[in-house]
Amino acid sequence: MKAAVLIQRWYRQYVARMEVRRRCTWTIFQSIEYAGEQDQIKLQNFFTYLMDHFTPTNSNQRDLISHIFTEDEVYKETELEKYFDHETIELPESYTGPHIDFPLTAAHAAALVEAFRHKQQLHARYVLQLLHETLKHLKLLPNINRVCTCFCEEITICGDLHGQLDDLLLIFYKNGLPSVEKPYIFNGDYVDRGKNSIEILLILFAFLLVYPNEVHMNRGNHEDYIVNLRYGFTKEVMQKYKMHGRKIHKLLQIVFSWMPLATVIDQKVLITHGGISDTTDLDIIAKVDRHKYVSVLRPPKKKKRHNMAEALSIRGGRTSEGDIQTTNMDSRPSLRRLSLTSTPCYSPGTRKRSPHDISRKVRRSVEEELEKCRRQVGFSEPYEDGKFSLSFSESDSESFEVCESDNAEWKQIVDILWSDPMHQEGCVPNAVRGGGCYYGPDVTEKVLSRHNIQLLIRSHECKQDGYEFCHNRKVLTIFSASNYYELGSNRGAYVKLGPDLIPHLVQYQVSRTTRKLTMKQRVSRVERSALRALREQLFSHKSDLISAFEKYDKNKTGRISLNDWATVVESVLHLGLPWRVLRSQLVQSAPEGLLEYHAWFDDLAIEQPTTEHVHQSLLETLYRNRSNLETIFRIIDSDNSGLVSFEEFCQTWKLLSSHLNMEISNEAISDLARSIDFNKDGSIDINEFLEAFRLVDKIHYTEREGSLLLTTPGALL
Repeated sequence: MKAAVLIQRWYRQYVARMEVRRRCTWTIFQSIEYAGEQDQIKLQNFFTYLMDHFTPTNSNQRDLISHIFTEDEVYKETELEKYFDHETIELPESYTGPHIDFPLTAAHAAALVEAFRHKQQLHARYVLQLLHETLKHLKLLPNINRVCTCFCEEITICGDLHGQLDDLLLIFYKNGLPSVEKPYIFNGDYVDRGKNSIEILLILFAFLLVYPNEVHMNRGNHEDYIVNLRYGFTKEVMQKYKMHGRKIHKLLQIVFSWMPLATVIDQKVLITHGGISDTTDLDIIAKVDRHKYVSVLRPPKKKKRHNMAEALSIRGGRTSEGDIQTTNMDSRPSLRRLSLTSTPCYSPGTRKRSPHDISRKVRRSVEEELEKCRRQVGFSEPYEDGKFSLSFSESDSESFEVCESDNAEWKQIVDILWSDPMHQEGCVPNAVRGGGCYYGPDVTEKVLSRHNIQLLIRSHECKQDGYEFCHNRKVLTIFSASNYYELGSNRGAYVKLGPDLIPHLVQYQVSRTTRKLTMKQRVSRVERSALRALREQLFSHKSDLISAFEKYDKNKTGRISLNDWATVVESVLHLGLPWRVLRSQLVQSAPEGLLEYHAWFDDLAIEQPTTEHVHQSLLETLYRNRSNLETIFRIIDSDNSGLVSFEEFCQTWKLLSSHLNMEISNEAISDLARSIDFNKDGSIDINEFLEAFRLVDKIHYTEREGSLLLTTPGALL
């Protein structure tokens, strides 16, 4: 009996340790993922602000920065005709991929599944035709699909797939292909991160056309061209369809904007990608012109003409005659919002000025502000009167503004695509992701009761078991991409609802390898990947961390306490991680409880970069913001060649430095450009650039007593 008790106690402790490690690993992955999403939204906000308040001096500068931000215009039918010319694309005799005809049949859709299973690619002619037919169908659908279970035994709901085709194929294998008897609802985030996003879309679009009453697709937050720039879908389309990639990509943007926003089953189950907020109103969502939101990250603006003598506008408050008020934007003093008072307001003791004087003063002040913006992003040419496009005459001017009604409906869409549930009551902005909100059980109860709904099914969050109930089982999160962070990191799941509306959950994991691993081996494998990502974050903030360590090292000994180490690391990285728990994995030696922080960084990466003449702080900035850099590169690379010139490279860095509110000299940028132009052809390959500054993992792990030991340091090559 004593032996049995000891064994049981040991096993419980072992399982508890494994669970702690598993949860810490999960927290690392999620913190880094959400920090990336927050960076993307901050970058988009910066570009939105810059484009709203920056006036280029010539067409080249305008094309260099602004072409990507005109993508969210609402296209007219006549303007879309150039993207539907699939008939002019010849099908070569050497093509061995799948063939499809319209109208599509179930056999065509099934053949497409088999072709993609065998790594075949659908020709661009068929892709454009399929997207064209899909767009025509989506335009007929309402914002909120209404589905009934009375015609089938059960409905299957799938969550995020994120380009992981194997997960979709496994779902079809276990549950069956979509059919009249087997309806499906797919809940957004079909693209990005995985390698087969376009294949997933084409399969689902094909079944959508074959079974328009049985297959339903909601839009997710990744069905957004700005998000696609960062997380890989844009790159995937351009690589797989080099000749016709731009047309396919443009058409996909429009298709995304016409996807329904929600689905309701039997008037009792609401399905949205992210969730809800305290202001969610299905009646408003049902009336939104959803196609206006090609990118949900940017609120719609409509042009309005103002009479300068009547409307020198600003939201709230008045200023003295014709003065310009400015508000700080992300603590960037040189990028300030230009706002004008609604009517000229004269202070006591001042003489009344003519409209001509006011107009001249306004023009001069605006020019000064725009000149500051131009200097901040690196355009040194002064304005010329003939080139100044934002001119204020005595009679009128043009400006963009967001209407209250447009802003309200935009927030409705952002909330249902980006929000997450929380355990606390209330509704607060989602500062972790940077978009949407966190909503509590009281908000869920209020919104569901208002619309007489009993269950909310949403996706948007990776869960270790593939699903999770919360809010008194009134909210169900379903996530269908298994092995999302790392092989063995999580299961995928889908849910089946019958007429009784009781959820029946099915879990799976696409990997035979993980089935053979023990619990300890699975946890260790995922933990290695998480710690590698965390070490990259620490390395990329080396200068900031050392500066913070030195503030705690009053006597300049080069050592700080482990408690101070944990405090400093969190204050710099802002990841919300349990650093004291992770300390044993990140700090190998701390005699007498004191850490030699310079030597600790040597353990993280002791080899110097091979790139010469690059300042260390600039190198860290580059690595830390490599995703932002790639996003800006793909914006500037308008021809999608994968190459950027030295001039474009310098403009990229100046835009990034303006976004980060930091100073980077022209000399440092030139040195950096020359050092990574390996073939000396005067242009920089995006992929070579990112590869040159990749943190190479040279860390070997040995498992001993359930812990991981770092034996070989990493290096930045």
